[in-house]
Amino acid sequence: MSPRIGRPKSDNPKDTRITIRLDKEDCKILELYCEQEQVDKAKAIRTGIKKLEADLKK
Repeated sequence: MSPRIGRPKSDNPKDTRITIRLDKEDCKILELYCEQEQVDKAKAIRTGIKKLEADLKK
């Protein structure tokens, strides 16, 4: 039997998809942030969500 090939299973799979619409200003801010921080849009949005979590605990 051959070993399994492919990517290993993630401990925290990202299996929920959310689609949003942004105006031009918000999109530009997101793009500038991603350029500056060298991250993709998904990572930038996840970072923003984590910042929102801090507000919930107040």
